[in-house]
Amino acid sequence: MEGFDAIYYEEEEEIPDGSGDHANITLLPDPVIIRGAGNMTVFGLSNRFSTEFPSGLVSRVAPEEFTETVLRINTVLKKTLPVNVKWLFCGCLCCCCTFGCSLWPVICLSKRTQHSLNKLLEWENSYLYHKLGLHWRLSKQNCDSSSMMEYVILIEFLPKIPIHRPD
Repeated sequence: MEGFDAIYYEEEEEIPDGSGDHANITLLPDPVIIRGAGNMTVFGLSNRFSTEFPSGLVSRVAPEEFTETVLRINTVLKKTLPVNVKWLFCGCLCCCCTFGCSLWPVICLSKRTQHSLNKLLEWENSYLYHKLGLHWRLSKQNCDSSSMMEYVILIEFLPKIPIHRPD
């Protein structure tokens, strides 16, 4: 069991760039995309995300850590989106009388929900995921089935920074 918890450093590949010099190029995998899995969407933000562990994160993060993070995200959504839906319903009922101004509270609440999720992901990144070479963020992308936009969780891989050890 010697070296079980030892940290091993990977060497970067040197690829010639055609000019005679060698360039250090680090190839990163494509980001992992986690789409909304809920039955309700308000302004592109689903009411929950799936806790199913994606295969692209195998050997990068523990399934339990991934599940806990997604559950924290779902908790924020569970607290905020029902209020947003109520305001959206009221705003739609009064939309004709207020010339659309009754939808402003829903827009502001939706922005606040996005801000809360971004703050949560910032905290998760700084305390755990940046150390593992991952970066989680909320991103707006096109839906697969239509031209509408939706918010997804994008898990990007950070490039490894070479550590120069004094000899």
